Amino acid sequence: MMGHRQVEQAALFYEFSLENHVPADHLLRSIDRFVDLGEVRQELAPFYSSIGRPSIDPELMIRMLIVGYCCGIRSERRLCEEVHLNLACRWFCRLGLDGDVPDHSTFAVDASLIKADANRQNGIEGEKGLPSEAAGRAIDEYLAVLDDAAFGAATEVTPKFVSPSDPAARWTGAHGGQAFFAYSTHYLVDVQNAIIIDVEATTAIRQAEVVAAKRMIERSIERFDLYPRCLLGDSAYGSAEMLGWLVYEHGIEPHVTVFDKSARADGTFSREDFTYDHQGDLYFCPGGRPLTTTGTLVNDRATILYRARKHDCQGCALKPRCCPNTPTRKVPRSIYEGARDMARQIASSSEGRVSRHLRKKIEMLFAHLKRILKLDRLRLRGPNGARDEFILAATAQNLRKLAKLIPLPKLGPA
Repeated sequence: MMGHRQVEQAALFYEFSLENHVPADHLLRSIDRFVDLGEVRQELAPFYSSIGRPSIDPELMIRMLIVGYCCGIRSERRLCEEVHLNLACRWFCRLGLDGDVPDHSTFAVDASLIKADANRQNGIEGEKGLPSEAAGRAIDEYLAVLDDAAFGAATEVTPKFVSPSDPAARWTGAHGGQAFFAYSTHYLVDVQNAIIIDVEATTAIRQAEVVAAKRMIERSIERFDLYPRCLLGDSAYGSAEMLGWLVYEHGIEPHVTVFDKSARADGTFSREDFTYDHQGDLYFCPGGRPLTTTGTLVNDRATILYRARKHDCQGCALKPRCCPNTPTRKVPRSIYEGARDMARQIASSSEGRVSRHLRKKIEMLFAHLKRILKLDRLRLRGPNGARDEFILAATAQNLRKLAKLIPLPKLGPA
């Protein structure tokens, strides 16, 4: 039987508590324990005028941004609507039932509603450079980082195309499909719990990856007194200079794939076919003859050449497979070759195989960043905009991880 709607007289007074209506296991309640913004107003006070219309409370703005990044809400308008309607969001943002939510335009100061990976159709040829009339905050930031090893000074190669709206974004075809303008975000992660220790924003080229890694490691030592025992990484961090920096300057075990292009494709002996004698500081060729050095640094002053004697090479039966087009064979050795050898030994050990498996944790963080938090395109322009978005997203990921690692205590019976 169809029931009748019960119409009751409205109560004159209501007693309502947001605290009682946010579930104990809600994500925002879990991460609220780790968010302490008590000093944010004091820190930001110098940037506010003492006159004029009162601004939005900075703690409210930061809490709303955390909500957006934790919940994968990329639209500012949608974020304002969610905080306005969702009781848990109001509770997390300390708004109560009657608190006003800022208008979405408040968040558009640095966004201008354009994705940071600028429109590929508007790119101009890199050799032509930026037009003389080009101006804007993103261009000013680009000019300011031309000498920064993470941006303008990362490479001397002129990019194929430049974005006139965000010239610091790099034209790249790394994904194998259509090329696009992009920045790179770099994470330094504690492998045990997959916590992000540090974040760095750079232009999207391989050379900047080493710069980012060094900066993050040094900051983790300076800020948190964290001295890692080892570093896990792919071949992007396996250059001779980087491995030497890890081993000789910081005593960090390089669980890193060595970047090595010494193998020959013409069928002649490669460097690995020669045996190095550490005690005598010389190489022995496959025929058993020594290659010696004067110790002079060549090329980039990070390489030592070892040469065979002409007499030994001329009468050797292996010469067609060793140096068919030159009188003698030369073998280059990096001054960081000891660190490279250490990395190779680790890679071939059982510990190295475990490390390669553990590297998936950082890959999962990037997958989560794009699929769950929906940060597959930037909304802010310029190096500063990219840096701000990357740091906020990493903060959201860490808060979500902490909520899982340290669950809320279960409340006993009342």
